[in-house]
Amino acid sequence: MFKIGTLADWFGVGLIEGIRESERCGATGVQIYAAGDLDPRTVSSAQVKQVRDTARACRQTVTALCGELGGYGLEKADDNPEKLNYLKKVIDLGLELDCRVVTTHIGVVPADKSVPRYEIMRQACMEIGTYAAERGSAVAVETGPEAIDTLSAFVDDCGPGIAINYDPANIVMVTGVDHVEGVRIAGKRIVHTHAKDGKNLVPVNAEEFYHGFAEGGLEWMQSQGALVETPLGEGDVRWAEYLSALRDVGYDGYLTIEREVKNGAEDIRMAVRFLTDAIAKL
Repeated sequence: MFKIGTLADWFGVGLIEGIRESERCGATGVQIYAAGDLDPRTVSSAQVKQVRDTARACRQTVTALCGELGGYGLEKADDNPEKLNYLKKVIDLGLELDCRVVTTHIGVVPADKSVPRYEIMRQACMEIGTYAAERGSAVAVETGPEAIDTLSAFVDDCGPGIAINYDPANIVMVTGVDHVEGVRIAGKRIVHTHAKDGKNLVPVNAEEFYHGFAEGGLEWMQSQGALVETPLGEGDVRWAEYLSALRDVGYDGYLTIEREVKNGAEDIRMAVRFLTDAIAKL
């Protein structure tokens, strides 16, 4: 029904060993950051071959590449040419790794289409979506800053090649909208998911929060005391209902474990066991 993946970098042992750890813990897929040693702007053909060969030897599908844009994502027109060029290189790198999904954060999509940045973001996504679609790939926008109906309408407005990477914890921790009902709204637009859990501690304005993060980074976010990421099953994601909703909309892809903490390896291994049990109970 579902397949379980991990994010190789969060094992804390480097990319190549992270791929091997993913196999050891029982996952069948691995997501990789298109950064550092695997930055498509600087990576060598030998490095790409090593990653591809390691993944194949470990029987790991590369579920997606993570193309982090940083800052305001695609909200600022002057920044977008460079960012779109980077995403195109990520798409091309993905194809070398037998991967056809790129996940990214694009900023905050305004619910009101008359807000000027809506069209800036749409034009940028149309360009990168066309590039992806022509190559049989998709750029999956990660959930978090906006209501799912807003994001779904935006994805439709962008045309082919733009999809959704569904992260229930981002929704729980920031927007507080129903992450289960959101699956039913997003439906077939979902091409990849992150298996993450968390809690909201202090209600926030999602747009202000994400823009604060764009300016101040991780230190600013942590200083707010507004949310906490937790091991799977210890937060407010309703896993049985969430997985049932994914099944009902026809999603049968990867549940890719994301545990954004230092020394997260044991939590990742626990998450594989947690998801295996949860899937078996559906």
